Amino acid sequence: MVTKEQVMEVLTQQCMDPELGISLVDLGLIYGVKVEKDVVKVKMTLTTVGCPLVGMMQGDVKDKVGAMKGVKDVEVELVWDPPWTPARISAEGKKKLGFEG
Repeated sequence: MVTKEQVMEVLTQQCMDPELGISLVDLGLIYGVKVEKDVVKVKMTLTTVGCPLVGMMQGDVKDKVGAMKGVKDVEVELVWDPPWTPARISAEGKKKLGFEG
C-alpha cells in the first residue's frame, strides 16, 4: 500500500506550478493527503480563485499520483478554506523564489 509520505514525495518532486516551476507542496497549495487502501485523496487550493491553470494542475496531480504503484484512484478536491497566502510557501519555496532572509 502506498503511504502518505510517498504521495507527498511525488507531489514535491513531480507536481510543479507551471508558471513558477516550484512544487505545489512548496507553494503551500497542498492542504492534505489521505490514503484509504488504494485510493488517494488530495485536498489542494490555488493562489487565486480564477486561476486559469486549475485543470492542468489538478490533472497533473491525478496523473502523477495515479501512476504510483498500488494506487487505483486519485480524488483531487479543490478547497478555498483556509485561503492561500504567501505565508504558506515553504522555506524551500521561498529560497527558490529568491525570498531568502
